[in-house]
Amino acid sequence: MSERATPDPVETARRIASLAERVGLTRAEVLRVEGEGGLSFASGLPPEQVESLLRGRQGTTSPQGVRGTTDAEERHRQVVDRILFLRRTRLKGSSDGSLRPYSLAEIAAGAGTSAQWLDKMIRAGKAPNLDHAAGIAGFFGEKIEFLVDPPDDALDRVLQQIHKDLLEKTVERQSQDLERLKSAGPGGGDSELGIVAYAARALAEVPDDTAQPLIALIESVARRAREERAREK
Repeated sequence: MSERATPDPVETARRIASLAERVGLTRAEVLRVEGEGGLSFASGLPPEQVESLLRGRQGTTSPQGVRGTTDAEERHRQVVDRILFLRRTRLKGSSDGSLRPYSLAEIAAGAGTSAQWLDKMIRAGKAPNLDHAAGIAGFFGEKIEFLVDPPDDALDRVLQQIHKDLLEKTVERQSQDLERLKSAGPGGGDSELGIVAYAARALAEVPDDTAQPLIALIESVARRAREERAREK
């Protein structure tokens, strides 16, 4: 079995920003930190810790670490912190449309334990065993990695998923553009396409998995040329 690559949130974020440009999105749109669905929400890390990791600063095991604690105590505190984070951010809808945190009894029932035990665990700052941790994470629709991953891993896991989704959108958009360009008339149908349209028609008989990267490269060069001309003007 190959070793897992060292997580690098900064590099993954850079690759995301590059892909986002190709599908017409901004870095701020795809790397939003706060709010539901943002990087903090998805990783279980406080917004300030996410920002720090994106700037290349090393993350600590627990955002609320206390001096003098052992590594094991820090890991336990991290798991408890993230359970509390889930309870604050994954709220239960009511019939009247309002939202409220799940009760400890509801969470405990979903995890196969008791509310008394869960309350004692949180107060003591001691993480549950793996089965109960997986049950608590699953109750909130998350995997156990959400609770136990170190900060770098937690953020990079979320970024890798964003990168994967963007990559799929990029391939889909390239396929659509390629079909549009292949079917364009002699004039290209779009003054912005120019040489890209001619290239697409020239590659009409080339398999898509070969043509798409070439079209993307030519499109990138043409776009940069237009930007240069605009700056000169």
